Amino acid sequence: MPKTNAIGLTKADYKGAPSTLCQGCGHNSILSQIIAALFEMSVRPEDVVKFSGIGCSSKAPTYMLSRSFGFNGLHGRMPPLATGALVADITVKGIGMSGDGDTASIGMGHFKHVLRRNLPLVYIVANNGVYGLTKGQFAPTAEKGLTLKHHGQNPYMPIDVCLEALAGGATFVARSFAGDPKQLKALIKAAFHHNGLAVIDVVSPCVTFNNDPSARFSYGWARDHEAPLHTLDFIPPEEEIWLDRPLEPGERRPIRLHDGSVIVLEQVREDYDPTDRFAAMRAIEESYKREVLLTGLLYIETPDTAPVVRENLFEILNLPEDKPLNRMQEPELRPPRDALEEINREMFVA
Repeated sequence: MPKTNAIGLTKADYKGAPSTLCQGCGHNSILSQIIAALFEMSVRPEDVVKFSGIGCSSKAPTYMLSRSFGFNGLHGRMPPLATGALVADITVKGIGMSGDGDTASIGMGHFKHVLRRNLPLVYIVANNGVYGLTKGQFAPTAEKGLTLKHHGQNPYMPIDVCLEALAGGATFVARSFAGDPKQLKALIKAAFHHNGLAVIDVVSPCVTFNNDPSARFSYGWARDHEAPLHTLDFIPPEEEIWLDRPLEPGERRPIRLHDGSVIVLEQVREDYDPTDRFAAMRAIEESYKREVLLTGLLYIETPDTAPVVRENLFEILNLPEDKPLNRMQEPELRPPRDALEEINREMFVA
């Protein structure tokens, strides 16, 4: 019998159609961890809605959560599409899958505005540094000096998705590597529970057009240069688990969780504070000098650490929690006639 989760579903209930992406594509690894994370958290697929733009990454709604509503939109337009749908129905959780070109090129304007609006959305950027769907042209995230067989050498400085997210005021920013499934799954779980926009930039190697071992988006380079900030796991809200004594720096200790599984905690040695936005920016800049791929939770805003906690878009718009907009009937949505007449009178006052 297949293993079931707390709501009686199997992992197959979270899958989609068979992937047509290239074998070994990092995007398939991302999809696998989304499926695993939602299965383990016992999230009803019907309570999730999927969004994407255009690109290899944006074929994602087809390959996961076949029981969830999904929409494959125009190139770069995933954020406004998600904004409209989630404002209409705040009872569902949104997962947006985008790419480096979809987000950092034609969609950059929409990316910046969804950051400032703090839409409650898990925003995953499958980042491979090339336009894989159109035969491997340089993407805006490709490193300067990268040489590709059919496109010469890239003369431009790259855009860093995480730096852009931090500068734009994102309340959750992380980076991971498609070849690090444990870390990626933990970040997806944490992002799903975040009450605002959660950006995860995932270095996702393209095995067809950007697979030179020296390229920063290749499996080889990323594995050799990955520098995790910390050991990651995520535990959803349950009865608290207390340690009998604090961990010492560098100490490792196994902990049994609510579902019977065991994790090993390791006290980090790095003096890194993920609640400090400017420290996150400095850490990314320093990682370039050291030529390492900095992964982990780079920044998170919490009520306990932020001087001013930003409202999410639902709170800014004061959306009703008891009945979503898309469930309301016309009399509930239209202003009454006397209110419209009053507005008209005010408009024509001499």
